[in-house]
Amino acid sequence: MRTRRASLAALLCLSAFLGGAAEGLLGLCGPFTDVAADVFCPFVLEIFYLGITTGTTATTYDPTANVTRLQMAAFLSRTVDGVLKRGSRRAILDQFWTAQNATVLGVTTIGAGPRNLRSDGADVWVANFTDNTVSRVRGSDGKLLETWTGATGASRVLVAMGAVFVTGELAPGRLYRIDPTQAAGGVTAVATNIGDGPLGVAFDGGRIWTANRTGGSVSIVTPGASIPWTVTTTATGFGAPYGATFDGTNVWVTDINAGKLLKLDSAGAISLTVGVGASPATPVFDGNNIWVPNGGAATISVVRASTGTVLTTLTGNGLGTPETATFDGQRVLVTNYGLDSVSFWKAADLTPLGSVPTGAGTPYGACSDGPNFWVALNLTGKLVKF
Repeated sequence: MRTRRASLAALLCLSAFLGGAAEGLLGLCGPFTDVAADVFCPFVLEIFYLGITTGTTATTYDPTANVTRLQMAAFLSRTVDGVLKRGSRRAILDQFWTAQNATVLGVTTIGAGPRNLRSDGADVWVANFTDNTVSRVRGSDGKLLETWTGATGASRVLVAMGAVFVTGELAPGRLYRIDPTQAAGGVTAVATNIGDGPLGVAFDGGRIWTANRTGGSVSIVTPGASIPWTVTTTATGFGAPYGATFDGTNVWVTDINAGKLLKLDSAGAISLTVGVGASPATPVFDGNNIWVPNGGAATISVVRASTGTVLTTLTGNGLGTPETATFDGQRVLVTNYGLDSVSFWKAADLTPLGSVPTGAGTPYGACSDGPNFWVALNLTGKLVKF
């Protein structure tokens, strides 16, 4: 595949513009003496100023030369990186850093035994298993705003339908609902007949799915005008479903005993089985790929959602009993349950970005609200902000 460098510049500038990265440009060709001040000049200048190209020398662009597939890959990769970095909420807030040690983390004291958490865009909601509560923490400064009670066995959190849902890890399992517009109080049980030990939870736009570890099943909860809501549970082919995620088309669950990632059809039947590592835990979908932390193997399986192909298995980078993966639009964070740390990767090309200690407390669940990652320390009842 070959194309002209000047035409490529126009294409890349269109991509940057659509991604929100275009800026006003001068009508001259900057340092390039071999580019005319014509319609292509602003495009060449933009990709130069954005770092997508540096030219062939300090003063030449070589506008009529062909571009090879390798050069095209480099240009497109730099374009994607630039759009993601400059268009993120972190850029708006001038937060280009990644925390380097536990002393710089924001810390909030919440309930006992926090498991999992989710952001609604403004606040972070945390399921506290030991004291059966749900904490609401303000995302901007980490202030504990409210505590909701009555969530027996609180384990996983889902934000959907203008509400907050929490699974109750009981037998039979429960699904609780919180109306965030109301004052804090007791949660409402919308279903009390879910499969035993619901952990993973996902929403497909119309129904709520739970992965039920001890019951060896998956439950589909259909919201209704009144409670209890209708629950359908299937156990065929499942061992110990653990984590769940939705890729825009299908729900996927991990089977922690079988070392599998399972793609489900609309009825909850297994339509595809993908072998991953030992003890796969809580996955995340990044818009293209599913990241599966394999707690028993100290690895991460990266699976292409469209095909179920395992693209690669990540090792090192500080992994130790990885539990939960989460995504902030650029980076994937994975909690290391066995090492009191988290590990980061650049999602676009899987580059490792290092491992950072969280302080003692056993990091378990994690989420992102855009600018920040939040991690629950299970043994100390703390929430830390990266």
